[in-house]
Amino acid sequence: MNRLRWVLLAVVLAAAGLAGYHHDRNPERRALTAAVREHDGTPGAYVTLSDGVTHYEAAGPDDGRVAVLVHGFSVPSYIWDPTFAALRDAGYRVIRYDLFGRGMSDRPDAAYDGAFYDRQLDELLKALKVDGKIDLFGLSFGGYVTAHYTATHPQRVRTLNLVDPSNSAPTIPWHMAAPWLGPYLFQTTAVPTMADNQSSDFLHPEQFPGWAERYRPQMEFHGFGRALYRSRLSLSRENFDAIYASIAKAGTPVHLIWGKQDPVIPVAQAARIRKAIPSLTYTEIDQSGHLPQMEQAALFNQHMLAYLAAHP
Repeated sequence: MNRLRWVLLAVVLAAAGLAGYHHDRNPERRALTAAVREHDGTPGAYVTLSDGVTHYEAAGPDDGRVAVLVHGFSVPSYIWDPTFAALRDAGYRVIRYDLFGRGMSDRPDAAYDGAFYDRQLDELLKALKVDGKIDLFGLSFGGYVTAHYTATHPQRVRTLNLVDPSNSAPTIPWHMAAPWLGPYLFQTTAVPTMADNQSSDFLHPEQFPGWAERYRPQMEFHGFGRALYRSRLSLSRENFDAIYASIAKAGTPVHLIWGKQDPVIPVAQAARIRKAIPSLTYTEIDQSGHLPQMEQAALFNQHMLAYLAAHP
C-alpha cells in the first residue's frame, strides 16, 4: 500500500510539474475579444464568418480588378505591406486577411486543413461581395492555402501567384504527432521561440529591425499555438501532387516567384512545381531570402504587375 501511495504521489508531482512548465512557457494569456479588437488599433475591419471573426483590410477602387493576398504559416497579413501598397496604387481592389489562428482573426477549435481554409476565403469573398474572378497570391504556407483553393475553386481564380510556396507534406516525428504529447511539446518548445526565429526568413535581417516585436502581440491570444500545430499536422497529410494536377488540368495561369537565397524553402524545390504545372511562368529573384516581396520589393512588384497585365 505504501508503494502505491508513493507511485501516486510521483504521478501527481509529475503532472503538477508539467502543468507548471506549460504555464511558464506558454505565451498565451488572454482571449481575443471584441473589446480587445476595438482598442487594438490594427487597421482594417472585421467580418463574422461561419468559423469565427476574420480580420481583413481592403483598399483601392471598388470597381477595380480584385487581388487577394494570403500570408504564410504564422506571420499575419502585414507581411504583404509592400505588395498591398503597390496593387492599391496600380488601381487594383486589393484584399488581405489574417488566416484563422493568426493576427487578429479568431482561433477556433478546428481542423485547420484545406477545406477549413477554403471555407474562410470563400466566405470572405462572399461577405465582401466579390463575385468575379480574383488574382490570388499565396506566400509560403499561403502558397498551399491558395493552391488548394485554386484546385477546388478554379472558376474563381484568374491567376495564381505563388511566392516561395510550401509544396510538399512535411514529415513530423512520432512524438510531435502523438495525441496530447505533440501539442504539449509544440506549445512549450516551438511556440515561445517563434517571434525571435522570424528573422531567419530574411537574407539580410538587419534591414528589418523590430520584426520580432511586431510579431509578438498575436502570441498572447489563446489558441495561437493550437492553430499552428494543427495546420502543420494537416499539411503533413496533404497530397500536393493532386493539387497541382488539378490546377494544371484547369489551365489556371500560374506565376511562381522564388527568392534565390531562400533558407526556409530552398529554391531547388521550384523544379517540382514547374514539372507539375509546365505552363507556369517562373521568376527567380536574386539577393532575397524567403520573403522576396519585402527584401526586393521594387523588383518583385515590377514582375508581379507585368504578369497581371499580361493576363487581363
